[in-house]
Amino acid sequence: MAVAKRITLGSGDPKRLFVGGLHGDEWMHTSALLESLDAPEAGTLVIIPKLTDRAYVSTLDDRYYEGYGRDLVAAIEEIKPAIYLELHSYRDFEGLTDSRRIDEKGVPAYVELEDGVLIGSISPILRRRCFSVRDFCVSFEIPAGDDGSQKLAKELLDFTKDCVSAARFVDFMLSQYPEQGRRAIENYKRFYGI
Repeated sequence: MAVAKRITLGSGDPKRLFVGGLHGDEWMHTSALLESLDAPEAGTLVIIPKLTDRAYVSTLDDRYYEGYGRDLVAAIEEIKPAIYLELHSYRDFEGLTDSRRIDEKGVPAYVELEDGVLIGSISPILRRRCFSVRDFCVSFEIPAGDDGSQKLAKELLDFTKDCVSAARFVDFMLSQYPEQGRRAIENYKRFYGI
């Protein structure tokens, strides 16, 4: 298997890792956004714009991390990011935002910020394997083929790449999206028992 392309911008701490194209064809809707980012104000940003274009396997499935997800785990272990972000694209808004997702998929529902852009947690499999519950990990989902969401997604990526802590990100979310931010935080705390 070919090693996924990496772009490294900036240097020093904090280290950030932003990943797109985690499965299937979603890279077609996310890679250009990731590749458009500039170096952070401080620290390092490593971008993997397209982890794979192979068949879709859910990141909620252990098999993902036994297959091409191994490259992702290896990158996290090598980089040791203080800030980790996944950028996904979706076609099933209801499936991702359904309040029953916790019962059906074992993970909290994503929360819509605006323009179809969703925020949620990364896979608990990856979080438990590579991060502590206190580490700053976030997942954004944008609608596949919807140009309207691209502007907001770019703004969120630009802000996150300059974050130096989870607290700064939370403050921003609560100031810009008070209701959605509170729901996302409550979902996370409830799920991880914090």
